[in-house]
Amino acid sequence: MSQKDNFGGGFIVGSIVGGLVGGLLGALLTTRDETAESNDNFNLRGGEAPLDISSAESIEEARHSLEDKILQLNTAIDEARQQLKSVNDSSQDENGAEPN
Repeated sequence: MSQKDNFGGGFIVGSIVGGLVGGLLGALLTTRDETAESNDNFNLRGGEAPLDISSAESIEEARHSLEDKILQLNTAIDEARQQLKSVNDSSQDENGAEPN
């Protein structure tokens, strides 16, 4: 009989805890969906979402990082062009052709 008593109490406690957890998760997921929906609708209208300071700072940092990467890529491209030009010039000299 002891097991039947424990089962009944555990079932009730489990139902209450499960209901609370399920309700909280449902409320959380619903607000996320509504927020995402309102952001999608706002972006479709061509507006800009308001940014907090930390988002603006992170966007600015990302922009600076991209500019640095672009500068590095341009430098690498220029160096590769110079190397290819010197290789082409030397191969044309060996073949007797005039360099451009």
